[in-house]
Order: sequence, then C-alpha cells, then structure tokens
Amino acid sequence: RCQKDFIAENIMDLTNHFIIAMPGLADPSFSKTVSYICQHDSQGAMGLTINRPLDIAFDELLTQLNIPLDNRSLAATPIYQGGPVDTTHGFILHSNEFNVPKDKAGDPEKHINSSIENNLAKPAEKKASSHLSQTLKINDYLSVSSSVEIISAIARNEGPQKYLITLGYSGWGAGQLEREMSENAWLHVPADHQIIFDTPDKLRWETAAKQMGIDIHLISSESGHA
Repeated sequence: RCQKDFIAENIMDLTNHFIIAMPGLADPSFSKTVSYICQHDSQGAMGLTINRPLDIAFDELLTQLNIPLDNRSLAATPIYQGGPVDTTHGFILHSNEFNVPKDKAGDPEKHINSSIENNLAKPAEKKASSHLSQTLKINDYLSVSSSVEIISAIARNEGPQKYLITLGYSGWGAGQLEREMSENAWLHVPADHQIIFDTPDKLRWETAAKQMGIDIHLISSESGHA
C-alpha cells in the first residue's frame, strides 16, 4: 500500500497523550522515555520527552542567556532533553494561567524555529519579531511556548505555576507515529499533568505505564498493543 493509504486508514489524534517507549525500543533517543504529544494530525506529530534531565540546571541556562535569577530556590530546576531535533532551541510546557497574548498563538513550526539563545542575542529585534513569544495552546490547561519572556518571568518568580523546560523536541512525519504504534514501539495513554510536573523524573516512565494498569518492567517489545 502507498503511504497515503496507510495514513488515511490509521490516522489518530494523540494530542495531550503520553507515548511510552516499550522496553524493547532500542533507539537511544527514545529508550525508556515518556513523551508528551503537543500536537498530532495528518501532517505529523510534535512532542517533548519529559523524563530525561540534562546536565544543566536552570541557573546555568539563565547565566548563558544573561537573565538574572531573582528566586534562588529555582536554581536547581532541571532542564530536560525534549528530543533529538533542534537541541539548542528551548521549549516550555506550562500551565495556562500564565497570560500569553492571544495574537501570539501560532503553529508548531514557528515555535520550533524560535531559539531562546538567538533571540536574546538580538535584543534590538525583540519588539519587531512577533514569533519571539510564540505559544501554542494545547488544551484548557496546557500550552507549549518558545518564549524568552516566559523564561524571564519564571526567573522573576512571576511565571506559570507549573512548567517544564526542555531543549529540543521530538518530531514525526506524516504517518510515522502511526506506523511506530502499529509496530508496538509505543504505548499511549491520556496525559496526567501530575506526572509531568510533580512525579520525580526517574519514575515518570513506569508511572505513565501504570496509568494503563501495566508494569512496564514485566512486558517485552513483542507483547501488548497500545
């Protein structure tokens, strides 16, 4: 069958879902990961891995970006590897009570192309560049942003109540995630915000699977179908 036929027959919407790597998934970029899907449609999917902390904390990131940290209790906040794509670009998954202007909403491609580091390197262009505060509202509770302003607000203790900061993202082309699902590479389950923001990152993979009543350590890559 051609790819178009496969996509048409297998299209699903996993927006606001976790995809949980099966134990046999050997790809080092995704082994034992749980990723939050920010957007998924017939054109592909975009998500953020939420359980791989990097060797960089919030205070170090702010130092690199020349942003002062007013609340020192946030210094050790972890930064996560959001995925293998555009790993120098920052993304913030955050709760929606943070006031993001409605005219800043846009598509994920604009977010993906918005680099925190590059934006801060060109302060004179900040007012003229509308994409600097690009934010995609996922649902009534969560949005994903690539916004210098949100990073600065968090540093001032004026940011969203809940947030997770990543460098990079995970992307799938049209039909790619559906194919991987059919090959038993992933489990999927509706996202639980508590797992994203409150569960220790070392426990997120197994805790997400427990949402399905599954002990992830007791299954193989050949068993179970999401």
